[in-house]
Amino acid sequence: MTDFASLDSFNATSRIASLAVSPDGDRLVTVVSEIAPDGKTWQGALWEVDPRGERPARRLTRSSKSDSNPVFTPDGSLLFLSKRPDPAAKPGDTNDKTALWQLPVSGEASEVFRPGGGVNQVLVAREAGTVLLSASAHRFVGFGEADDAKRKAREDAGVTAILHESYPVRYWDADLGPAYPRLLTAPSVPFDSPAELTPDADGRIDEHLAISPDGRWVVYGHEIDVSASYGRRTVLRVAATDGSDDRVLADIDGHSFYQSAFTPDSAAVITVQARESTYDSPTRHWLVRIDVATGEITPLAPDFAEEPEHPVVSPDGRSVFFVSSHLGHQPVWRLDLASGEITKLTVSGSYTEVRVAPDGSALFALRSSVDHPPQPVRMDPSTSDQDPVRLQAPGAVDSLPGTLSEISVTVEDGRTVRAWLALPDSDGPAPLLLWVHGGPVMSWNGWSWRWNPWLMVARGYAVLLPDPALSTGYGPDFIKAGWGRWGGAPYTDLMAITDAAVEHPAIDSSRTAAMGGSFGGYMANWIATQTSRFKAIVTHASLWNLDAFTGTTDSSFYWIREMGDPLTQPEQIRANSPHLRVADIKTPMLVIHGDKDYRVPIGEGQRLYFDLVRHGVTAKYLYFPNENHWILTPGNARIWYETIFAFLAEHVLEQGWERPELL
Repeated sequence: MTDFASLDSFNATSRIASLAVSPDGDRLVTVVSEIAPDGKTWQGALWEVDPRGERPARRLTRSSKSDSNPVFTPDGSLLFLSKRPDPAAKPGDTNDKTALWQLPVSGEASEVFRPGGGVNQVLVAREAGTVLLSASAHRFVGFGEADDAKRKAREDAGVTAILHESYPVRYWDADLGPAYPRLLTAPSVPFDSPAELTPDADGRIDEHLAISPDGRWVVYGHEIDVSASYGRRTVLRVAATDGSDDRVLADIDGHSFYQSAFTPDSAAVITVQARESTYDSPTRHWLVRIDVATGEITPLAPDFAEEPEHPVVSPDGRSVFFVSSHLGHQPVWRLDLASGEITKLTVSGSYTEVRVAPDGSALFALRSSVDHPPQPVRMDPSTSDQDPVRLQAPGAVDSLPGTLSEISVTVEDGRTVRAWLALPDSDGPAPLLLWVHGGPVMSWNGWSWRWNPWLMVARGYAVLLPDPALSTGYGPDFIKAGWGRWGGAPYTDLMAITDAAVEHPAIDSSRTAAMGGSFGGYMANWIATQTSRFKAIVTHASLWNLDAFTGTTDSSFYWIREMGDPLTQPEQIRANSPHLRVADIKTPMLVIHGDKDYRVPIGEGQRLYFDLVRHGVTAKYLYFPNENHWILTPGNARIWYETIFAFLAEHVLEQGWERPELL
């Protein structure tokens, strides 16, 4: 049982990700991560879940390294990725890169393929068993021996430099290059003499891959440069697995294509087409069908109000299942291809990893919610607004330290702004913590291990989780209301929903705080410049000087599309940059930042803290030299929470500052 008052107990709770269904539909496999024996990392292992929900889950693999990315082959064996050492390796072999492993129906797992740059992803053709890998290699050399030789030469010479000749150069927490993804195929395992499909892709293959059921075709995204300020967009390419064909399948100016799934006859793909964002309008997504032979594109349900993601095609080819944010949830939807009718299959929760039983009789997925972590479930593929059957698996939470409800308010322009409100099980009015989500084009609609409100609730706080303008799940106009105007409608929405929350009799309106990370951190900073209503503000990985941020974030072109070039279109950046309003801040602030954060670079946190100190604002700065946009290691995540608890206790509860023991 998870005790949310204990960070040790919270860290010890099993965490589930990924889902694979066997060819006969009798087995489900997921990845369960638990804290490592040394307490410093997380370890993932493969677990089997009974799709009927009758038997307890059982563990399949054990390793000192994490196992991930399970996928079944037609004969029922499992392929997966792991950095575990190969028992059959030659003495002195120090290759610790991620390898492809195989676990047969009975017997021990064995290593299949460990290239010098490691394996990034594995897929298997459902009928033919053809294996598709994404693996990293240096540009301008052949995969295998030539790449290994270049890798060794760089290592022996002590060279770590990367020469960039295009943009971007970083992504989230990783440098791009000098090795980049390539696609490899083989008829089956063992993975002998794989064929390389993309030797000339220049490292511009995105992570959204698909292989046809008959094993003939691979569809992948290829990023192409448009201009220095616009950046790249993603065209869809199709390649024959025997190397005989590689051509553009879909290429439309101002649009990109992602998340493809083949139809059962291998003749077409269902994919997400995205109209790229501009200075005037946000991005917009919809589903399309693309014929592999002709490239003909047919829009599917173009009037659907939300943003569909991760399509999956039914075995009979008549339906497409997908997920999309909707009113604080992320339901599973079914699109009937003949009629165009869309049915919402789930009544509540947030769903990922949707899988279809081979005979089409059931859907499987991971379901989470704001009040429960991800768990495997089974649902009927045709019943609307159902509550799926929970399957037995580790990581279930039996109880929470409070209750969850919803509140809403109508704002000045007529939009309805809603929020989750978590209230503690305690006597007397509780202090309120306004917690703003990141993104910003996302929603509080599922469980989060990193931004978990129940740890605050266990300490007596009420936690408000709102979806202001820019949030998904409320239609395109809701996103557009805040587009390029982050300090406008998103801010007024947050204040309006906070006003509604403090009217609740269980909340003490005189003791409030605000907090957020990424976009939520930006909003925390902006709130600090606009009002003194909060006793304390916590800002994590936050944007501060929008002009400086424009050129240092890992995706500058995306930012410029929305906010404009600081030299030629400075209006929105100046109107929305908190750093220009630092003199108005009076609220004590805790600034948190990781040095390996390339999405919101460390300079934003450094400048913010310096500006606060030189203007006499009460402030502290929690700095993580080895963490990124998220604080991921168990020890640092614990310190993150402990410092926030202490800072809020000092300023909101007036209990005095108690420095965390390990700081």
